[in-house]
Amino acid sequence: MKYREWINEIPEELTADPLWNMNVYRYSLFLSDIAWNDISELAQNKILISSCDQLYRSAGSVSANIAEGYSRKSKLDQARFYEYALGSARECRGWYFKM
Repeated sequence: MKYREWINEIPEELTADPLWNMNVYRYSLFLSDIAWNDISELAQNKILISSCDQLYRSAGSVSANIAEGYSRKSKLDQARFYEYALGSARECRGWYFKM
């Protein structure tokens, strides 16, 4: 799946949200969808199920933390959640390399 194809399938309810204007948020949602596609294939091997779970949790945590940071009024709180998102992105990358 390519990003441009993916973005055309996004429902209008999502694109109407001001958060959608953050490129990093859109890319993190795309990451979650790519991870889901990969996990669907990898999870057929029963040995990889717990690793797949970790991969999907870390991929989903990126966009969740970006959204949470976006909603905070304090710049310090925003920075904290954006840092969490970066940590989740590193964790996701690590799980991809392990699998």
